[in-house]
Amino acid sequence: MGKLIFSTIFVLVLAGCATSKSRIAQSSSNPSHNTAKKQTEEAALASVLKNVNKSKTDYKINSADLLEITVYREEDLTRTARISQNGTISFPLVGIIHLGGKSTTEAGQALAKKLGEYLVNPQVTIFVKEYGNKQIYVLGEVKNPGSFELPTETQLTVLEAISKAGGFSPIAAKDRTKVIRTNDDGKNESLIIDVSAITTKGEKHKDIALKPNDVIYIPQSFF
Repeated sequence: MGKLIFSTIFVLVLAGCATSKSRIAQSSSNPSHNTAKKQTEEAALASVLKNVNKSKTDYKINSADLLEITVYREEDLTRTARISQNGTISFPLVGIIHLGGKSTTEAGQALAKKLGEYLVNPQVTIFVKEYGNKQIYVLGEVKNPGSFELPTETQLTVLEAISKAGGFSPIAAKDRTKVIRTNDDGKNESLIIDVSAITTKGEKHKDIALKPNDVIYIPQSFF
């Protein structure tokens, strides 16, 4: 009789475990749950990119920056110019003008004011085509997120950049690490970095070299 009771309890325990595992499996494979996680991650990434773009908007022109300068309806004045070490460029009609330390909007206004001595209501647009001090961004689940200078004398890989940011946080989803890169068309492309393959399988070629303005984003693990 005792053996029968024990056997019955054992069967019930096994059934309960099976039911529990089934529920966990159903939860992990629940399409709506996975969709919600994906949407949360995409929203976090969008917020990160918005902040990066804002930092670029607030950027102050520095020495060695390459500027693309457009004067509306004055195609012969459209050109690129590199900022000198003392923050100046040479521009037709106005000669030497100091633009270092100004935002692109402020620089455009300063150049337009000078051109106004020769042209009627000139409209100047300035865009930083190439940054003299090249930056990359490591954001999301790292210990010290922020921007870091890209060395000119050697390459910097994804894992090296993450190390500069203090390494992964305890809740980082390492294998969902992304590099967001702006292509020649001005559109963002996302590259998934298989961190486990690099660190445990020795596939070093997957630890790609970074380019100026790359954004490394490490999302949070979902438990």
